[in-house]
Amino acid sequence: MHPFETIYTDSMEVACNGGGGPLGHPKVYLNLSAEGQVECPYCSRLFIHQSKRTGDKPHEGPEHGVAATTNHNYNHNKP
Repeated sequence: MHPFETIYTDSMEVACNGGGGPLGHPKVYLNLSAEGQVECPYCSRLFIHQSKRTGDKPHEGPEHGVAATTNHNYNHNKP
């Protein structure tokens, strides 16, 4: 089974609240293992240290684990 969400971090300590709001959980502080990762015991989010990143995956932010992309190569006046 794959983790619910993967979040890359540059810290060896992370905090997780499950996304906050009514669907969240109590905030927990977690230490990444020697292998550079830890899974939240509440929501199964997987936190991985940036040094363990493999492949060319989009960056996932520390707050929500969502890649933010913006396309600046478009023309508003194009028919």
